[in-house]
Amino acid sequence: MRHSRPAGPTSITWRNASVSDHRPGITWRQLVFEPEPADLGRLESTLFECGALAVSLQDAGDEPVLEPPPGETPLWPRARVTALFAGADDLDAVLALLRAAFGVLPAHGVDVLEDRVWEREWLEHAVPLRFGDRLWVCPGDFVPGGDAAVVRLDPGLAFGTGSHPSTALCLDWLAAHEPAGLDVVDFGCGSGVLAIAALKLGARRAIAIDIDRQARAAARENARRNGVTLAVQKTSCDATRGDVVLANIVAGTLIELTARLADIVRPGGRAVLAGLLVGQEAAVAEAYRTWFHIGAAARRDGWIRIEATRRA
Repeated sequence: MRHSRPAGPTSITWRNASVSDHRPGITWRQLVFEPEPADLGRLESTLFECGALAVSLQDAGDEPVLEPPPGETPLWPRARVTALFAGADDLDAVLALLRAAFGVLPAHGVDVLEDRVWEREWLEHAVPLRFGDRLWVCPGDFVPGGDAAVVRLDPGLAFGTGSHPSTALCLDWLAAHEPAGLDVVDFGCGSGVLAIAALKLGARRAIAIDIDRQARAAARENARRNGVTLAVQKTSCDATRGDVVLANIVAGTLIELTARLADIVRPGGRAVLAGLLVGQEAAVAEAYRTWFHIGAAARRDGWIRIEATRRA
């Protein structure tokens, strides 16, 4: 099961890529397709078989599908598929393989890309973010004054810079309920920003869980950068327990994980559930009501956060 994070009109999948993969001076090229929606999955897998380093699927008609109902597969009416290749790759051979696989090659274009460190592009637009009285998430070398608790973040390819409304809602909660002396679990940790913020605010221990290899690598590197000790795991285990469990995922996955998260939160502890769109909070609250007392919801830019207290 994948711990899906809040999604937008673009989905990107990397193959064996990491923040250390960049080699200065290399030329990048990308193939861009607009296939039939039913061909998306097959085209993506075929592109990876042909050596693509990354494949992104993007809404080409400004009709994003943020999260499908349970059991349904989202399909945009018009979709754009972009495949990234190293400059040395033979794109004529790739196109020939695609033509053999599909019979008629989907409409496509070829772009040559300027060399840059792609995973650091976010830094050009990143600004220091403040949550509550003293919690900051900062790129670069910005130094806030006072007794600030500062998270220095390099998210690499993993979700979680603090700027997304669902992440910001969780950081707001941590700033208002400093977990001093508590054990915190960040379930679906992405960059590890929530777990690291909890440690900066005095948490006794933090566990970051994510089934995505790139997310775990980013969380470990961010912990090292911030000088904190963070336990990073692929899945939860019997020993995983928290006084606070933060789960910034999506509504459908939160509902699927109800029993597992209930098992992780200690009696009297709190679950902070985020990644919900407005209108989804009732279904999530109902799923958790058996194990939790449901508190008030908070809202930001169309996203919802629920706080729930584990029943004794």
